[in-house]
Amino acid sequence: MSISYSRGFKKMFKKLPARQQDQFEERLTFLIENPYHPFLHNHPLAGPWLGFRSINVAGDLRAVYEELINGEIEFVAIGSHSELYS
Repeated sequence: MSISYSRGFKKMFKKLPARQQDQFEERLTFLIENPYHPFLHNHPLAGPWLGFRSINVAGDLRAVYEELINGEIEFVAIGSHSELYS
């Protein structure tokens, strides 16, 4: 599984506290080993995010990604539930 990050994701990620960045890295390990591990609460999104999926990182923090045709995963956004879905 290949992982990439959009420019927007990188900007959002840099603004996160170090602890939340570390938590994302931990969840990424879970995602690589088992994308549908119950711990991740991996689920498809609807509305403006139709075609994307979300995983729980910590508390209210979510990471949004897209599964590309070649099996690659591209993370496009990270933030609180209200920041991403309001």
